[in-house]
Amino acid sequence: MLAPKLNAPKAEFFRADGRPVEWAVSPGLTPYAAAVAVMEARAAAIAAGEAGELVWLLEHPPLYTAGVSAKAADLIEPDRFPVHQTGRGGQFTYHGPGQRVAYVMLDLSARRRDVRAFVAALEAWVIDALAAFNVKGELRDGRVGVWVERKTPGLEPREDKIAAIGVKLRKWVSFHGISLNVEPDLDHFSGIVPCGITEHGVTSLVDLGLPVTMDEADAALRASFERVFGTVSPLTLEV
Repeated sequence: MLAPKLNAPKAEFFRADGRPVEWAVSPGLTPYAAAVAVMEARAAAIAAGEAGELVWLLEHPPLYTAGVSAKAADLIEPDRFPVHQTGRGGQFTYHGPGQRVAYVMLDLSARRRDVRAFVAALEAWVIDALAAFNVKGELRDGRVGVWVERKTPGLEPREDKIAAIGVKLRKWVSFHGISLNVEPDLDHFSGIVPCGITEHGVTSLVDLGLPVTMDEADAALRASFERVFGTVSPLTLEV
C-alpha cells in the first residue's frame, strides 16, 4: 500500500541535540477527558524538564470539540454527541473511531521558538504522510488543515478536508495536534460546521477509494514524522 518513494518535506523542525521523541499508540477508544488530563500533565512535565517529548496516537469515541474560536451557531446538533470545550486553536471539530488523532507534545525551546514554522512543520508532516498513499495533500490560504482536490468527470472540482490541525502552546511546549481521517463515519461531521467552513466538504483515505488500515496510516505518520521532526522511540502509555 505504501508508495516506494515520498517527497521530502521542506519544513524540518529538528531538536538541536537530536534527542528522540517518545512515540505511543493506544489501542481501542480513549475518553477525551482522560486524554486531555494525560496531555496537560505531560506538557507541564516537559516544560519543567521532568519528561521527554511525546507524540501520542489514539482514537476517541464520537465527540465534538470546540476550540477557542468556536461559534455557537456552528454546533448544528448539540445533543448528538458529547461536546468538549478545549483550549486549542480553531473552531468546532469532530473526533471518532476511524480517525487517527495525534497529540503532539514537543518542546519548541529545544527546537525553534517559531510558531509559524512549527505549524508549517505539522502541515508538512501530514502532507508527506499522505504522499505515501499517492494522495496530494494541499494547503489553502485562510483555511486551516490539509485539503484534497476531488475531480469527477462532468462535475466541477471540489475540495474536501482530510486532516485538521489545532495546537496550543504553554511555556513553549505544544499540545493537542492533528487528526487524520482514515475511515471515520463522515456523516458524524454533519452535526457541526467543521472549522467554520460551509462551502467545502470532508473526506477520508477510504472515502478516496484507498483501503488504508489504521496500522498503515500509523506507519506513514511515523516515517514522515521522523523526516520532519527527528527520530522516535516507542513507548507504552497507560491511561
